[in-house]
Amino acid sequence: MPTLRDVIAGPWRAVLVLGVTEILAWGAIFYPPVLTVPLIADERGWSMSFAMGGFSLALLTAGLVSPRVGRLIDRHGGHWVMPIGSLLGALGLALLVYVEHPAAYLAVWMLLGVATAATLYDPAFATLGRIFGLRARGPITALTLAGGFASTVSWPATHVLLETIGWQGTYVVYAAVLALIAAPLHAFALPRTRADTVAQLDRPTSTPSLALPPRGWPFLLVAAAFAAYAFVPSGLSAHLLAIFGRAGIDAATVVAIGALFGPAQVASRICELIFARRIHPLYVARFAVVMLLTAFAFLALFGLSIPAAAAFAVMFGMANGLLTIARGAVPLALFGAAGYGHLMGRIGGPYLVMQAIAPLVLAFVVERSSDPAALAVVASFAAISLIAFAAVRRPKSLADTTGSHDAS
Repeated sequence: MPTLRDVIAGPWRAVLVLGVTEILAWGAIFYPPVLTVPLIADERGWSMSFAMGGFSLALLTAGLVSPRVGRLIDRHGGHWVMPIGSLLGALGLALLVYVEHPAAYLAVWMLLGVATAATLYDPAFATLGRIFGLRARGPITALTLAGGFASTVSWPATHVLLETIGWQGTYVVYAAVLALIAAPLHAFALPRTRADTVAQLDRPTSTPSLALPPRGWPFLLVAAAFAAYAFVPSGLSAHLLAIFGRAGIDAATVVAIGALFGPAQVASRICELIFARRIHPLYVARFAVVMLLTAFAFLALFGLSIPAAAAFAVMFGMANGLLTIARGAVPLALFGAAGYGHLMGRIGGPYLVMQAIAPLVLAFVVERSSDPAALAVVASFAAISLIAFAAVRRPKSLADTTGSHDAS
């Protein structure tokens, strides 16, 4: 456990700083569109699909630039890259208020895509990897505990702002938050230390050579596992509550069921921190996807009743909480800390692309087929993720070094 001195003046200050800035970045860029985009479409006279397509374009752009962002963090540090991301995010949100031409609107969302790639979890994990090296798993878990509250803060705050100052005023406020709070915190409060200046748990200097090479089948399997999983939360976040509503569950109950996701997500991260921190993160990822597939099986067996929907929301939230940690911890444990930022960017690229297309694919399936078919498509992506995770093999020497056990 870190001491108070580590949190205030040591490397653990990065977790405190990023915990605040992740809530601000997710809350300003990622979560508001579900509430603001319908208002933008109505005021500009655009179709809802076009207006929301801007957000999808932002995620696609983020996926394309993510490897470059990771490489820049490896080279210069998060204290250099993430403030630029926050300022670009502030600029993009401010420009959304004024753009009226459809092409300009899409261009602004592309700018926000660059900001997304430089401010959300992937650059934050890369920054922690640069600071802590092989010890970054604990800080990553602690960071996701804070980040899990972003939607809890953002949606109520956005709702209040929309009611009082409209969507334009809301985006001006969020632009100011990124420029005046997040950017300075990134620039001046993030530690400058690197892993090679911090003791690495008395590991020998040859430890990185025991890791898997970040290329070939091992890397492809890990990237495929996370990309396949990315379809699940992105698709379900856009359609799950509507599916529950079409099953006959009343609107108030649907909202209450949806509210179970966030606490379940945070609870699973607390459990990981307390009970599973010495278990290899690859096992944690496998367990999480198995739990998710069990939740889908539960729906298939018992139907879309209120108890089944509530149980699904809880199990889905817990699985997503664990897999968010695994997204940072599995690459670190398998491939080592060398070039971790670029590695996270390479994994984050296809993840973000899949995140962008999932809502559109599910909308097509719902329109052309049925809600059960859409759930089956999502479950199939979860199954692909599990197969890829199961196919990954850790090097025996690394397992021996870390003192953990792998039956693979």
